[in-house]
Amino acid sequence: MVDGNSVNTTREQLLETIRSIETQTLVNIILAFFVAYIFARIITALLSKLSEKMSRSGRIKVKMVIPAVKFGIYIVAFYYFLTELLNIFGPELFLLTGLIGAAVGFGLKDLFADFVGGVIITFEKPYQVGDKISIGNYYGEVTDIGLRATKLVTPDDNTVTAPNSLIFNEAIASGNYGASEMMIVIDLYIASESDVKAAMKILRETVVTSKYVYISRTSPVILLHKSLPFYTRLRAKAYVNDLRDEFEFESDVHTRAWTEFGKNGIRAPQLHILNIPQIGEESELRTTRRKNDRSNVIHGKYSDFNAGSQKNS
Repeated sequence: MVDGNSVNTTREQLLETIRSIETQTLVNIILAFFVAYIFARIITALLSKLSEKMSRSGRIKVKMVIPAVKFGIYIVAFYYFLTELLNIFGPELFLLTGLIGAAVGFGLKDLFADFVGGVIITFEKPYQVGDKISIGNYYGEVTDIGLRATKLVTPDDNTVTAPNSLIFNEAIASGNYGASEMMIVIDLYIASESDVKAAMKILRETVVTSKYVYISRTSPVILLHKSLPFYTRLRAKAYVNDLRDEFEFESDVHTRAWTEFGKNGIRAPQLHILNIPQIGEESELRTTRRKNDRSNVIHGKYSDFNAGSQKNS
């Protein structure tokens, strides 16, 4: 068993060691993390600008390296911090580790979870910089993976900062998973009586002739159709050359397909509206029904009375 006096003595020694730390040592540690942060930001900016000047495949490859480079810089700074820590505390390091663990458990657990999530994202790669992902309620292109959070740009050009710890609680879908090509699903709805074969032919020609489409042996164009009660759904599955052309490709296919549909007499489904009476008409209808029901009841009573009178006679 550990004596209480020895624990108090160790704590006093730890406090005495903390008081004896030179100001220059603290300045060096803080300066090391500050330099690492600035250096990581500079490297990230330079690599990002370099990637934007390259081809689509080269852009993705360069952006994949950025998180690993940033974490490498921070690991060097953290190694320097641990070395200084060992030199200062020595035997009291075990007790200091316990105090740090308690601080993490009570006040810094969310920050620590974000840091661990960032390490997992960097090395396991559930998604990468340049991917189009859905995380939580947001969808967009990943622009940065930091120690604490991931940044992505939505189609509305909003920058969303999502904590890295979301990977432990949320399902994350990556549209391209490191590739420059990405599948796009386009749905068109036509009237049930329209010529489905002609519509499918027009849709295929529209997709394969788009300047944004990417077709290969492993990335074919797939067309599907499904008949529903009031309309027919046409679905095209195709890949775009560059994942950033997602919405341009959809707009191009929609515009040209509907132009050809109009030339061939293929129309959109009509809106089916039930004949529902308005509020005033509905109240009048209810009043009429009540009067009819009341008269039927009275008529039934008189009929029963007359029938009984005739029977007694």
